[in-house]
Amino acid sequence: MRAVPLTGGPVELRGALDTEITPAGVMPRRLPAWTKEQYQDPSVYGVTVMPSGVRLVFRTDARELALEVLTSTGQLDSDPRPRPTGMLELLVNGTLAGRQQAPVGHVLRMAGPRGVQRMIPGKPGTVRFAGLPAGMKQVELWLPQQTPTELVGLSADGDVLPPLPDGRRRWVHHGSSLSHCIEADGPTGTWPVVAAALGGVEVINISQAGNALLDPYVARTIRDMPADLISLKTGINIVGLAAFRLRTFGPAVHGFLDTIRDGHPDTPLLLMSPVSCPALEETPGPVSMGPDGKITAMGDPAQVAAGALSLAVVRAELERIVTVRRTRDPHLHYLDGRDVLGLDEADDLTDGLHPNAAAYRRMGKRFAAHAFANDGPFR
Repeated sequence: MRAVPLTGGPVELRGALDTEITPAGVMPRRLPAWTKEQYQDPSVYGVTVMPSGVRLVFRTDARELALEVLTSTGQLDSDPRPRPTGMLELLVNGTLAGRQQAPVGHVLRMAGPRGVQRMIPGKPGTVRFAGLPAGMKQVELWLPQQTPTELVGLSADGDVLPPLPDGRRRWVHHGSSLSHCIEADGPTGTWPVVAAALGGVEVINISQAGNALLDPYVARTIRDMPADLISLKTGINIVGLAAFRLRTFGPAVHGFLDTIRDGHPDTPLLLMSPVSCPALEETPGPVSMGPDGKITAMGDPAQVAAGALSLAVVRAELERIVTVRRTRDPHLHYLDGRDVLGLDEADDLTDGLHPNAAAYRRMGKRFAAHAFANDGPFR
């Protein structure tokens, strides 16, 4: 086995917009480093270094690969073991060829979900993929979508070369936890990755679990990055945190779109409203977790008339905005999120909000059927 450089060599790190050098190795980041000074909530950093959609891409004639990683996962004091670290998945020439559990590294212990974290230091672990097909092949090593993962080392028993350009269009997607897809059964089971495979495009997923709040630094990031297709799924975090009123929500959406259009004036752009969430359909946030493990809306439905946001209000406003803007922006499109996951599928929401693994795959198929159809916005 020969060591392969993780940076400055033949390996491309796709899906990450930046990297952070750590004592152990290289940490992929899904937002540029300059954005860090523009947010105060540590949860933004936490989800930015969860590598949803991040993969190592290269060509090799190796029959065996070994990837050494150092993960960081959480554990409540009341739980007997750390949270699952997720899967590392190997694709060979576009076909799934192996899945391995990511090893447990650092463990962040806490008394409760918002408690003070205590680091229990861990060590790197190595995942091996053996029995690869003979001959030169394109390889993608996908990192677990829910677990911060430092890349420590890569080795192979053959030559490793840069990947060949494949000419696929680049699709940039931004959304909430329902696009980050922590609950998916693996990194290639997130709905954006499922949809990208069906649409024959390459996805860059900069979704931020709990933090899709129309942040200006995200709009500037999208404005400045290469993109052939762009989609935004917005609304659920805004309602769940009661982050906007109707008066401020509309201008914020316009401003977000205006910033993106400064860099991508004619790029197909699909604005997607929230999928179904029974608790928030007609009732504003904020939300809390009930004793049954399901989310509960804490707002007053009567306040909708005074500008509070429910999902129904958000969908109507997003559709209105797209209708108004399309008079001068024919490349802007709207998709009602209920067409991707409807109220009749509420049993597939594990906590009343987040889909299970099967529902995420279904969402990817439905999104692809809409967006990449012959008459779709991404045709």
